[in-house]
Amino acid sequence: MRLLLHACCAPCSTVVLERLSEKWDITLFYHNPNIYPSGEYEKRLGEVRCLAAKTPAPVLAPEYDHAEFLDSVRGLESEPEGGARCIRCYELRLRRTAREARELGFDAFASTLTVGPRKRASDINACGDAAAREYGAVWLAEDFKKRDGYKRSVELSREYGLYRQSYCGCEFARNISSGDQSERMT
Repeated sequence: MRLLLHACCAPCSTVVLERLSEKWDITLFYHNPNIYPSGEYEKRLGEVRCLAAKTPAPVLAPEYDHAEFLDSVRGLESEPEGGARCIRCYELRLRRTAREARELGFDAFASTLTVGPRKRASDINACGDAAAREYGAVWLAEDFKKRDGYKRSVELSREYGLYRQSYCGCEFARNISSGDQSERMT
């Protein structure tokens, strides 16, 4: 069975690939127009490709369009982290993933977003469910941070030498994060 896996970043993708690759033929889908600046977007895409080279999972990455994200969150820039702006961001990315999953004939789609310790799986799964209904696709609802998923992603990131970022990617979250704590795991 074929799964289109929305990959928010390489570190979060590690544990999801580990957990699902025995059952699913996975393709990583890197659609993250929320990431700013473009150099950060490219750096994260490079890390997803680096991880994919170590697995059988290919990567699909539509063209970067940050304006698409800005348009979708207009008026929500001052929302707190985890608020309405984040929900809109999840909707944007998961709708595109659902559309691609249906158009490309995948059996289901999922997202690595639920690995993040600051992300509410219930919000992400609600957005995934809605996108699946809208596009006639099948959403694989999971909370990948359960069973020490986040901890395992940190371990695997270290093992693979992956860059771990300190903010979700959008400039609004970046402005409130406490300093740049990005690092390459070694």
